[in-house]
Amino acid sequence: MAWGGAVSAILQSCSSDDPLSSGSQNLPQIQATAVNGVITLVIDAGSPLAAVGSAAQVQHASGTLLVARTAQNEFTALTAVCTHQQCTINGYANQIYTCPCHGSQFNTNGQVTRGPAAAALRKYATQFANDQLSITL
Repeated sequence: MAWGGAVSAILQSCSSDDPLSSGSQNLPQIQATAVNGVITLVIDAGSPLAAVGSAAQVQHASGTLLVARTAQNEFTALTAVCTHQQCTINGYANQIYTCPCHGSQFNTNGQVTRGPAAAALRKYATQFANDQLSITL
């Protein structure tokens, strides 16, 4: 009987929701269109990216980006594809993105802060002026 309890405990720990237990929340989604390789977003008071420290998934025809507002006039844009097993990253809390598949975590510059992923996320150039954020793909 004790052996069965041990197996049950092991199975429960392997199937737990541990990757998202860090308090991360699913990111809001923004639909966007790229024109000549550039996505332009209006960042106003109603935008999910209005506040410093906020983040969103930006979906476009070629894929999904993770965009974070890191300072009043600074943003980062990263691929949303985890470098571990290509799952789409959708969790975010305290300036850390979390992959839902195996719990890899990345900071807003795309650097790995917790594995199993070993490689950083691809980063895209951003420019912000006059309430418009441009992301060059």
